[in-house]
Amino acid sequence: MSAPTSRLENLPFDAVHAGLALLVLSVVFLVSPLFVQPPGGSFVFFEVGVLFFLYAMILVGLNLQFGHAGLVNFGPVAFFAVGGYAAAILTANDPYQAVGLGFPWPVGVVAAVLAAAALGVLIGVSTLRLRDDFLAIVTLAVAEIVHGLIIAFRDVTGGTVGLTSVPRPIAGTTDVGGGAALVSTILVFAALALFFYGVFRRLSSSPYGRVLRAIRADDQVTETLGKRVFRYKIAVFVYGAAIAGLAGALLVFYNGAAAEGFFTIDVTVIVWVGMLIGGAGNDRGVIGGLAIIMGFQLVTRFFNDAIPFITQDQFASIRLMFVGLLLMLIIRYRPEGLWGDADRLGVES
Repeated sequence: MSAPTSRLENLPFDAVHAGLALLVLSVVFLVSPLFVQPPGGSFVFFEVGVLFFLYAMILVGLNLQFGHAGLVNFGPVAFFAVGGYAAAILTANDPYQAVGLGFPWPVGVVAAVLAAAALGVLIGVSTLRLRDDFLAIVTLAVAEIVHGLIIAFRDVTGGTVGLTSVPRPIAGTTDVGGGAALVSTILVFAALALFFYGVFRRLSSSPYGRVLRAIRADDQVTETLGKRVFRYKIAVFVYGAAIAGLAGALLVFYNGAAAEGFFTIDVTVIVWVGMLIGGAGNDRGVIGGLAIIMGFQLVTRFFNDAIPFITQDQFASIRLMFVGLLLMLIIRYRPEGLWGDADRLGVES
């Protein structure tokens, strides 16, 4: 039996069973005549829930890169965007737009993963031999370059307007109301997030994961022990890139459109802050950290509604200041994060 097959068969049962159960529930909502009407005012919870599970997919890949292998990737949003736009360009079907090839949505999903993985290979081959600080600068620059290209090549990407008429696979399957589609979407995204969490958790706890942690501790010593460090780094970087590309495709299929506003630097900030709060290298901890930061954003939305004399842009800036303050406190008093391992991360608690 091949190594990848044995790894998949030994996934944590809780993650696999929960993911399968959620997928079954999503199918039930889609094919049954049940009418689901979420309570009034609950849409914001569903919206944040959708983003939480998509960001969780990005985060488990980023945690494998940084938390286990020590690769400082400040550009996960670049792969998120490339995946989203690859899917949108291939599947959009709008006769009034110059671009929109009208392929079925599964083609868009595959293209999103391959495009993001290809970008990961390109960046990895050219940068993963650099020092960590150089890698951080390069990946951050790539994210800004991708964002600039999205705006500049408006004939291909739609520029600031974006691409519309992207298929919505789940919403287009049910005829029993938007509530069923929304619940099914949440269940599908949660199932995928749980699945990839299980895959990467198993990977990180295997001998492969121990090699990654050895690379993080000292890649030169690991090289002298006969491990092909560069290949490990490339593989981990591509894994994270591919899952971020998939998350980008899911986002555009959920919204039925791709816009540059979906793929801003805020995505990188959120997943990094979530990882640092939870504790890099702790697979469960980083998800907990993301839940904290997303929950904070959800709660503060209601504060904004209660303070009418502050605009949304002003409130967003204030919220960002509080996030920065929280991060400063975590780094100062708990540098390993709330659930991280100080010895593994090489920090003083």
